[in-house]
Amino acid sequence: MIYSQEMLDEVNLLLKFPFDSMLQGIKVHHDADPKVVAACQRLFDKGVIDQNDGGYLTDLGRDLFEHAQTLQLALSSK
Repeated sequence: MIYSQEMLDEVNLLLKFPFDSMLQGIKVHHDADPKVVAACQRLFDKGVIDQNDGGYLTDLGRDLFEHAQTLQLALSSK
C-alpha cells in the first residue's frame, strides 16, 4: 500500500503541530488551502484532533504525531 495524496496531506498537517509542547494546538482558517482544510476535517472525523479546524491532538493524535516525526526524521537523515 502506498500513501495517497490525502494521507500525505494529513501527515503533513500533523507535522505542523508544535513538537515542543502538547499543550499547544493549531488553527486552520476557512480560507486556507482547500487541501489543508479537507485534511483537517478528515483528521477530526478520525478522532485525531479535537476540533474540525485544528485544536489539539487527541491521545490517538499524539501517537500518530510521534510516528510521523519518527518517519520524517528517518527519511530526512543523511
